[in-house]
Amino acid sequence: MENKKHADTAVLRMHCPDQPGIIAVITDFITSNRGNILYLDQYVDRATGIFYMRVEWDITDFLIPKEKLKDYFQTLYATRYQLTHRLSFTSHCQRMAIFVSRMSHCLYDLLSRYIAGEWDVEIPVIISNHPDLAIVGRQFDIPFEVVPVTRDNKAEMEQREFEILERYEVDFIVLARYMQVLSEDFINRYPNHIINIHHSFLPAFIGARPYHQAFERGVKLIGATSHYVTTDLDAGPIIEQETVRITHKDTVDDLVKKGRDLEKIVLSRAVEKHIQRKILTYANKTVVFS
Repeated sequence: MENKKHADTAVLRMHCPDQPGIIAVITDFITSNRGNILYLDQYVDRATGIFYMRVEWDITDFLIPKEKLKDYFQTLYATRYQLTHRLSFTSHCQRMAIFVSRMSHCLYDLLSRYIAGEWDVEIPVIISNHPDLAIVGRQFDIPFEVVPVTRDNKAEMEQREFEILERYEVDFIVLARYMQVLSEDFINRYPNHIINIHHSFLPAFIGARPYHQAFERGVKLIGATSHYVTTDLDAGPIIEQETVRITHKDTVDDLVKKGRDLEKIVLSRAVEKHIQRKILTYANKTVVFS
């Protein structure tokens, strides 16, 4: 895809103990250095006493050079105010790798949004543990790498995946129904940068054929959950969720179809928020800014 022209803005996502005047401190830092604030959103969790904020500003005429901005902010503000922060620049177009197995619905949805230009992102590679969907890579002219992971060769195959991710300079990963459990080493290399999708029946209906189990129990709601991957399986910080009602008239096939539609929608919403740098993680939760 042809790259978009990126605006030169900085995005600061931060949390710290709530304290008087913290917003004024941050905004004064920006404006006194000739930054123009474009977006500011903040939230105080009164139960924990934690302050969260996302602020984006134009750095075209900013007095502090971009390459020194992180160190400058860390030295003068982060330590003094006990800030945990992430500073990024929208001029960098993030590079997203997609991992997939045999189910294509989420993969096609992600790629169609990408080709349509909905997202400011690059997709340099698709990685799969099966060759079945290689045709999709050819259809979208994206390299498709087959890495046949099994229980017996996981460490060796993950090393191959690391090499592919490094070669394509990948920033974050989307598991588009990738049916392999990632190792702790893999997860620790990409903290809060691996996005997963699954049905929301967990932990009630574990294992294969969850929609059949749900049908047999006569459930009235089905849903999907997208979250960051952690070493605690399917229990990382939740980014997005959605549900849909069903009735006794719905067959198993209806449940599967509605479930896959939800998975596509929920995963795309989560990916979009990540691309927009609007997610802040704290403990095992997320603050998702509007």
